[in-house]
Amino acid sequence: MKKAGVTLVDVAKLAGVSVMTASRALSGEGYASEETRTKVQAAAKQLGYTPNALARMMKGGKTNVIGVVVNDLTSSVINCFVTALSEEVRKVDMDLFIYNSLGDLGDGKGKRVSQMLHGLWDGLVYVLPRMTDDYLETLEKSSSPIVLINYFRHETSLPVVRGDNVNGAHDAVSHLVELGHRRIGFIRGNAYTGQSDLREQGYVKALSDAGIELDPALVYQGNFSEQSGMDGGHHLLSLAEPPTAIFAASDAMAQGAMTAIREKGLRIPEDISVIGFDDIPSAAMTRPPLTTLRHPFDAMAHATVQELVRRIKGEPGRRHRIEFPSEFVVRESTGPAPAGSSSKRSRLRRV
Repeated sequence: MKKAGVTLVDVAKLAGVSVMTASRALSGEGYASEETRTKVQAAAKQLGYTPNALARMMKGGKTNVIGVVVNDLTSSVINCFVTALSEEVRKVDMDLFIYNSLGDLGDGKGKRVSQMLHGLWDGLVYVLPRMTDDYLETLEKSSSPIVLINYFRHETSLPVVRGDNVNGAHDAVSHLVELGHRRIGFIRGNAYTGQSDLREQGYVKALSDAGIELDPALVYQGNFSEQSGMDGGHHLLSLAEPPTAIFAASDAMAQGAMTAIREKGLRIPEDISVIGFDDIPSAAMTRPPLTTLRHPFDAMAHATVQELVRRIKGEPGRRHRIEFPSEFVVRESTGPAPAGSSSKRSRLRRV
């Protein structure tokens, strides 16, 4: 515990060096020999002295803090990213602070938030899939080191670390085709983030590759929520010729669809198969466990922190866009198309 009244002057006096040397030794900025650095750090530990991050910030120094900005702490996907980022930040001996924007940072709020955050942290990670165009423009003009996670809506000059959506969705629907399904429903999320559109592209491409004509009646507009998945499930099952499988653009919507299926008295996967996307923690605990696509949160967090640290140090970034393949996780919610359905097995043409 830091003793009351202990200052950098006290540390320098105990270590037998100047205050400037003690400051350099503790901050890592400027030259200090390893012997001096060890001596000053020992004195600081003995006195219980901890450098004041706010004071360093006011002097234009480094705070050794990375900030992460999110807009929905109730999101399981965002929480997975934040947890993984926390582990990676510790590995580089820095601290992580979280700012919850509670929205999309539109209507001028984004500029105010950007001004407030500038200088408080050495670098910023944004996990804001619902970022407005105005706020993106504000960030692009910022001098702060910034990395975006899972941003898909527009092209940007900022570095982006993201998971692949198109090929992941293609793998999911191809799996269903290989199981004999030909009427495959799709529950899309809202278009604002760009992710749902990409997952729909994979869905459409997989059907086309298998020679299956797209039926617009099998596509339902959801909003990534479990309730919209349940509504979508009821809608698809009420069709004159319902699907034998449902692919949802998120695990939450897939779980909602599974509820609708059970309410209809149908079995999963004997009567209808279900696939989600994201592999949130609850996906493995549904009954039956949900087949889904997984973005590698740990690997993406590692790449994000490494890219950000390079930029904090003034080093050139390695890549402008870092994209990770989705992993297809097959569980028990998918199975062969039910006998007697209109589904017929077809040979899948891989690309």
